[in-house]
Amino acid sequence: MMMTPPTIAHNQIASNLERLLNAGLAQHAPSLLATQRPGLDLGEGDYRPEPDVGIIEADYDAGQRFVDKAYLLAEVVSDTDGVIVPGTDRRWIDVKRDLYRSHVHCTAVLVIAQDRMEVELDPKTEAGWMSAVLQGGDAELSIPAFGLRCAVADLYARTPLQPRGRG
Repeated sequence: MMMTPPTIAHNQIASNLERLLNAGLAQHAPSLLATQRPGLDLGEGDYRPEPDVGIIEADYDAGQRFVDKAYLLAEVVSDTDGVIVPGTDRRWIDVKRDLYRSHVHCTAVLVIAQDRMEVELDPKTEAGWMSAVLQGGDAELSIPAFGLRCAVADLYARTPLQPRGRG
């Protein structure tokens, strides 16, 4: 089945997040790896989501496509994420977010807008899931467990929202 590819901005945001996470993981959790589009086997049902970026175990097999443990799951919001899931009154992005939060190993969920500098961060704490909306390029995105600390603008480098300097 032919599918419309994500926008270039979508891909660049995912690449920036992957790079920033791997830089932090190298120092704080070298046994983990940030990668794009890991297949997530939830162990029940036929649905196996592919988050845009996930943190998984760095030790994996060469032909492996799916993991059953992911520690951070991120989505860069696409047009299709706003579509209502058939038979419900919920958008796809909300269903994915809840699905990721229900994954026992997941400790952080990111939902990243591609049309404005905005990140929704859901960290799992001892008290349960919390939520914060980070708006604007100067807002700080910090997930200490994975060594991530950056400005929201860093996620948008080389996109129309944060173009490369001309020189």
